[in-house]
Amino acid sequence: MVSPTPKTHVLEVWGDFACFSRPEMSVERFSYPCPTPSAARAIFDAIYFKPQFYWQVARIELLTHPNYIPLRRNEVKDRVSETMVKKWIKGSAEPEPLLADADKSLTGSDQKGRTQRQTMALRFPRYRLHAQIVARDSSGKTRSSCDAQFVRRARLGKCFQQPYLGCREFVAFFKLIEDETEQQPPCHLTQDLGLMLYDVFDLRADNHATFRKNWKDVHPSVSMFRAQIRDGVLDVPPIDSDEVLSVPSPEAEC
Repeated sequence: MVSPTPKTHVLEVWGDFACFSRPEMSVERFSYPCPTPSAARAIFDAIYFKPQFYWQVARIELLTHPNYIPLRRNEVKDRVSETMVKKWIKGSAEPEPLLADADKSLTGSDQKGRTQRQTMALRFPRYRLHAQIVARDSSGKTRSSCDAQFVRRARLGKCFQQPYLGCREFVAFFKLIEDETEQQPPCHLTQDLGLMLYDVFDLRADNHATFRKNWKDVHPSVSMFRAQIRDGVLDVPPIDSDEVLSVPSPEAEC
């Protein structure tokens, strides 16, 4: 029996800023002109996610020409522990903020509490994302049910967490596109992006679903692909395609 063609869902997303960092810029962030497949997948995940399936991004359209803006930000070095957050919620401990400009008079040590970094971000980006639900089993019923639930949630603007454009502080707004006949065409941009990050999880192995439960037991599985924007469109190959180059982590090989 031939499996029915997966339904393609389309979202239009936009925001004030975006930054999809190129991995070769390890310290100073420099954004790709468009989302990586993993960043686009995260937007769909924020609206609707279940361990029974994963999102396969198929197409990314740039609706505005990339407009770069330099930002210099103070970033804190420390992280708040999960244990402390739980104590704050229960009221058993007083919240202690992480200060970006802390000095010895506040911390009691000479160590600075922040790092100043330069970011080349995107200003007023707008994209159209195409993705499909890929069920982890062969049940067409699972995919059909998930398709309907995603459409209902996206149509009402519901999400489990606020979607973002690369960095969590760059909020993404979205709307479901159900009729593409009269939509804005992609911008006129053709660019070879070289090797682009595809994802940091092996979606087929279910480890990005496991990550939400216990991130300590999940090993990263970085993958990349040759990305080329043609007339404002980036076509994304399936994760099981030969065009996707996987780089397993050393921990996974041990």
